[in-house]
Amino acid sequence: MSAGPDDGGRRLDRVLRKRLPNLPLPAIYRLLRQGRVRVNGGPARGEYRIRAGDRISLGIAPEEVPSKAEVRRPPDMRGLQIVLETADLLFCSKPAGLVVHGPASLDTLVQAYLAPARSDSLSFKSGPLHRLDQGTSGLIVFSKTLAGAQVFSALIRERRVIKRYAALVEGRVAGPAVWEDRLGRDRSRRITGPGAKSALTRIRPLAAGPSYSLILAEIHTGLTHQIRAQAGLHGHPLAGDRKYGGGLQAGGFLLHAWSLEFPPDAGLSLPRLVSAPFPAGFERRIQELLGY
Repeated sequence: MSAGPDDGGRRLDRVLRKRLPNLPLPAIYRLLRQGRVRVNGGPARGEYRIRAGDRISLGIAPEEVPSKAEVRRPPDMRGLQIVLETADLLFCSKPAGLVVHGPASLDTLVQAYLAPARSDSLSFKSGPLHRLDQGTSGLIVFSKTLAGAQVFSALIRERRVIKRYAALVEGRVAGPAVWEDRLGRDRSRRITGPGAKSALTRIRPLAAGPSYSLILAEIHTGLTHQIRAQAGLHGHPLAGDRKYGGGLQAGGFLLHAWSLEFPPDAGLSLPRLVSAPFPAGFERRIQELLGY
């Protein structure tokens, strides 16, 4: 087998762990010690850094590799809504209620979609590059290449990507505000307290009715449940978000990852702004609750 561009710089032992997921780790290191893993015809150590084009051969019989038999049904691809696809990244609009990871997830659909054009990498696998709660709809990004994963992750880590969400909250939000809190975690929710982390969200109302408001929330930090927790702390819990103080609503809360804005020097031929339109059910409930 040959190493592809997305394998460059990775340790040989880690590539083998990806390539042989059913083989126990001690068995992989035993193969290395015994010289049964060869790179470009010669024995190699586990810490060897792979280069694109390296030829890797394994002196292992098929019966030495445990198998895990799985019966897989073709996924229902109707749940995959692609907003933008580049050479390195795939932007999807996740429906509310669909999980990102695990069986019957958005990741399952993305892997099935990308399978026909899978790269020749021995170790790299596409995956989601940030989080969305199961109940949240909207924009989420998957990597297609190692470069895409590295560049996007660095932009997120350096807080150079502006994330904007639309949320339906209880009460009338009078004007723009900055929510700045210290949020920690107990077993059930985000709370204020010792050991908490800084959370900063800028909000402004987009529309308001007597009892509810549609707000735009721009998050400058990325804590779990940040918007939901801060909305509850500031007296405007998401409508239907019982976890953070909202009243009962059929269909749960309405929170939509609306857009991602990138800096002009982001690279990867990214546009400045990528957005996901509101789902039909989102718009319908906004009209009902705001009285429009």
